[in-house]
Amino acid sequence: MIVLVTGASGFLGGAVAAELVAAGHEVRTLQRRPSAVEGATDYLGSITDPTVVARAVVGADAVVHLAAKVSLAGDAADFRSINIEGTRTVLDAAEHAAASRFVFVSSPSVAHAGDALAGVSAEPASPTHARGDYARTKAEAELLALARDSDTMRVVAIRPHLVWGPGDTQLVERVVERARAGRLPLLSGGTALIDSTYIDNAASGIAAALRRAEEAHGNAYVLTNGEPRPVGDLLAGICLAAGVTPPAWSVPSSLARAAGSGIEKAWAIKPGVDEPPMTRFLAEQLSTAHWFDQRETRSVLDWTPAVSIDEGLERLAAWYAASR
Repeated sequence: MIVLVTGASGFLGGAVAAELVAAGHEVRTLQRRPSAVEGATDYLGSITDPTVVARAVVGADAVVHLAAKVSLAGDAADFRSINIEGTRTVLDAAEHAAASRFVFVSSPSVAHAGDALAGVSAEPASPTHARGDYARTKAEAELLALARDSDTMRVVAIRPHLVWGPGDTQLVERVVERARAGRLPLLSGGTALIDSTYIDNAASGIAAALRRAEEAHGNAYVLTNGEPRPVGDLLAGICLAAGVTPPAWSVPSSLARAAGSGIEKAWAIKPGVDEPPMTRFLAEQLSTAHWFDQRETRSVLDWTPAVSIDEGLERLAAWYAASR
């Protein structure tokens, strides 16, 4: 197939594009800077530009849409423009180009209203109850994608949860940097049970969704390793892989949530140069259970993760050792 992957300059997008190249597909990528994916053809530009999107998707059989504004803070209008209207633009272009398959890469946060998610499958996306501009706009975009009424294009939403691995600048690098600086507390002891997804598994799972789009059409699936662990254990594993002392101090989750709300208000008035150190959404994510029933995901996608959490941590440690 000819497959267009949007957002391939990102950690997960690049891995998905490389996975599809390795599977023998003709892969195009669309993002604002070169993807560096060997064997793929880059188209540079924004998903908010209909002309650029139309040029990239013409003749494509399928689209995997990952491009998004992913942040804990920022201008609400930017989230809407990129995550909602950008998705609409890509959907319209894919349908006009007669693409037969469309995989929308979403997030479990679209169904998170602040309470624990324990052993559930893909709960309905809720723009009203999701926390923060990113989650709200991704929820609306997912509903937009799954509601696409097309006789020819099969649409499926995949929600990979907490993707990590070597080269990750979002989760792994920030955990390591904050632990090194002594600014990474455990919330209420770090006991909340959470799922995560090693990068290779996330990429192969999304590729499986593309392959099984006919069977999965119209539905959303959460994708994880299926190995829930206490958040403190996962953070410790990442820190130890990087040669950094794991966090050992704890603060009450209620205090972190209150602090996060205050920081969000201050950030809105005077944004910092990086992500805010804490938000209410982040405090909720670090202190409530988030693990998911993977039986339907694995059955429908005909997929199982190939890399365990422990093996992933070993690979991460080897990567850090080679990087020194």
